[in-house]
Amino acid sequence: MTAKTTPADATLGPRPDFAMPPKKTARFPRTARLLRHADFERVYKQGRRHFSASMTVFYWPRPAVEALEAGTGRGSGSTGLRVGFTVGRALGGAVQRNRMKRRLREAVRLSHPPAGVAADVVINPKKSLLTTDFAAVVNEVTRAFAVVEQKLSQKQSEKAPEADNRS
Repeated sequence: MTAKTTPADATLGPRPDFAMPPKKTARFPRTARLLRHADFERVYKQGRRHFSASMTVFYWPRPAVEALEAGTGRGSGSTGLRVGFTVGRALGGAVQRNRMKRRLREAVRLSHPPAGVAADVVINPKKSLLTTDFAAVVNEVTRAFAVVEQKLSQKQSEKAPEADNRS
């Protein structure tokens, strides 16, 4: 059996008044993501770590020189945190790994990373992330960003007096 279509069904007229308005898509902008392999390697090799129950957070402060390179197309134009995710094969199949990345990406988006500190952050989840309540994941990500911001601002404040002593 085939269903008959009327000309009114075939045309896409205006939406009825009772239809839901289109929802703006909440995105994780490209400027807020770590994308290049070299950036991930730099964070792993030169950065510091913060451990929590279901993830390890690696972070590295971006130097001010990189902000100047933004005009040439290289470096980051973003002044806040750039976040990347790595999920190794040991944590499960592709479905589980992708689910972990989706949960982390949404948790980062909801936690609104601080824009005051220019740093690169790589989040490496543990297997327990899949079974952890999402609210707890958002709380861990928020706490990790607060720790990163605190540690990096301490480091900057320690360097500032050294510069004053030279003059």
